[in-house]
Amino acid sequence: MTLTIALAGDTMLGRGVAAMLKRSARPAALFSTGVREALAEADLVVLNLECCISDRGDRWSDPYKRYFFRAPPAAAGVLAGLGVDCVTLANNHALDFGAEALADTRALLAGAGVCAVGAGADAAAAREFAVLEAAGTRVAVVGVTDHPAGFSASDRRPGVAWADLRAGVPGWLEDTVARAAAQADVVLVTPHWGPNMTTRPPRHVQSAASRLSAAGATLIAGHSAHVFHGVADRVIYDMGDFVDDYAADPQFRNDLGLLFLVTLEGPGPAGLAPVRLQGVPLFLDYCHTRLARGVDRKWIRDRFSAACAELGTAVNEDGGRLTVEWG
Repeated sequence: MTLTIALAGDTMLGRGVAAMLKRSARPAALFSTGVREALAEADLVVLNLECCISDRGDRWSDPYKRYFFRAPPAAAGVLAGLGVDCVTLANNHALDFGAEALADTRALLAGAGVCAVGAGADAAAAREFAVLEAAGTRVAVVGVTDHPAGFSASDRRPGVAWADLRAGVPGWLEDTVARAAAQADVVLVTPHWGPNMTTRPPRHVQSAASRLSAAGATLIAGHSAHVFHGVADRVIYDMGDFVDDYAADPQFRNDLGLLFLVTLEGPGPAGLAPVRLQGVPLFLDYCHTRLARGVDRKWIRDRFSAACAELGTAVNEDGGRLTVEWG
């Protein structure tokens, strides 16, 4: 049995991207044919939705918060048209426009047939995993974020599944992963962790990844840095960005990214296991993402290979894609 999951990082559909969607609410408006064809190779598509989807709500009241991202309701249909099966809302933008907009986000996504994890009406809902089915396989998706604490859901307050990962992986998160492992063939944990604009995972992130794997995670796919990191031990530490209107940093090159396709095979003693990762090089233009070419693709190849080498992982190249074998 073989299953392929497409994994994408921060997908920001607000501001300039929102204006684009209001003019043309089609996947082709935001993603080139090559990117959409790569996504279509997968049995499941999961990404981090770095905004709310709503036309309601007021900005979160925090004098230190600089960025607020809200996509129009049509964005839910665009994600569905792109083939997205599940998004995580566990991040620092889910509550940018308050509880009303978060509720709209979940309702609009559900109406479009897209699952959402990582945020909800209370802590129990925010922490609950989703189970997807494809290729005869049950895949559980767990979402969590380590910032901001102010967005954390409680028994009486909507918000995100928050964990202070600098202090360690909390018991509730380990229990959630273990419970997911008991109900599914594959457990994907997708954490929003660590600071922005870094080139390697900090020590506490690596420690958390080990704990999550031990709890039962089959695959971990992180995000938050806006820059892709290396991979090791079936952990994609950071996937970078997928689409946005951000200014490009000339050093960190957050306009160059990777879409990941992970192939799992089984059954084995522990169910399906990741055996191969493919990184599809991307160029993020203003509100539109296409396949990277030429010197941009070379930069991505060199940067990803070096980042993986630091983690003891070898990278090969096959047909313009970057590959890692997880035998």
